[in-house]
Amino acid sequence: MIKLESKRQLFWLCQYCGWLAYALLTELMIKMPGQEPWLIHLPHLLLDTCCGFFITLWLRKLYASFRQRQVVVSAALHIICLLAASLLWTQFKWHSLQWFYGSWWQPMTWFDFGTWTSASLTMLATWTAGYYGIKIYLDNAEQRHQAAEALHLAKESQLKMLRYQLNPHFMFNSINAICTLILKKHNANAVAMLEKLCDFLRYSLYTDPLAKITVQDEIAILQTYVDIEQCRFQSGLKVVITAEPCCQAALMPSLLLQPLVENALKHGMDQNSSIIIAVSFTQAAGKLHISVSDSGAGFDPAAPAALGIGIKNCQERLQLIYPGASQLTLGSAEHGGATVNIAIPLELAGSRQ
Repeated sequence: MIKLESKRQLFWLCQYCGWLAYALLTELMIKMPGQEPWLIHLPHLLLDTCCGFFITLWLRKLYASFRQRQVVVSAALHIICLLAASLLWTQFKWHSLQWFYGSWWQPMTWFDFGTWTSASLTMLATWTAGYYGIKIYLDNAEQRHQAAEALHLAKESQLKMLRYQLNPHFMFNSINAICTLILKKHNANAVAMLEKLCDFLRYSLYTDPLAKITVQDEIAILQTYVDIEQCRFQSGLKVVITAEPCCQAALMPSLLLQPLVENALKHGMDQNSSIIIAVSFTQAAGKLHISVSDSGAGFDPAAPAALGIGIKNCQERLQLIYPGASQLTLGSAEHGGATVNIAIPLELAGSRQ
């Protein structure tokens, strides 16, 4: 993105290069084919170019003062300034040329006046069109950049909110479970669960919510979460995590599966029963496929709101990170149990730039 100082530098670069091109073209197309001596047409060309150069600087300042006015008034002022500048430049070019020939007050014929004024007006109008064309392009590019940056910041904020929205809910459940273990005097289990909870929260707090991690790292932190829940449910909970070797280095959003496993525990397990949760990672057709299934009661199609915040947050995170390129489907197994299937683009850690 071109910044303010760069815009000034770009203007001066275009200004110098444009008038240098004007001088060269005038010399090659008008002065050299004409009959003027070198000692006359070269100094006159220099004065002509310098006068046009400074007139356009004066026009630039006037144009800046016209931007705050109404459109009709601004357009009228632009036309008046262009005509006045063209007449001024024409008179300067004519009288300076006559001065070199020694006749300062030589009047212009109507033909010369029309021809020279048309040339001056064409040149200044071209400069004005180029000036506003470049300016509008840069302003639009800056607005697009600012809009994209604002959208990016909003997306980052939303992703962070979704990530951190999960942690307090899980933390309160875990602390309550630790308190229960202490009240039941299961101190060893309470200490083990507290250590695992510290590890989980440390990872959650010090990991960038926007960063993607490998499947191997996600399995490690998911296993830490499972160990915490294992302290709560003991033998009533069994979690099986499998991953194809080719999926270990695949990238995925961090802590994506913890809320899904938590959701399976919350909705698929009663106090007097057990549950088996299976998490699998496979690769097919350029996609990373993730499945989270349980042996609970399965989804109730009549009560979608009972699914909880976990699946909803997971869906929103996937839509933000992989817009239009991810899939999340829900289903129930034939013999009971819920299944959540996720498909995301396959990215490998070693191939990231």
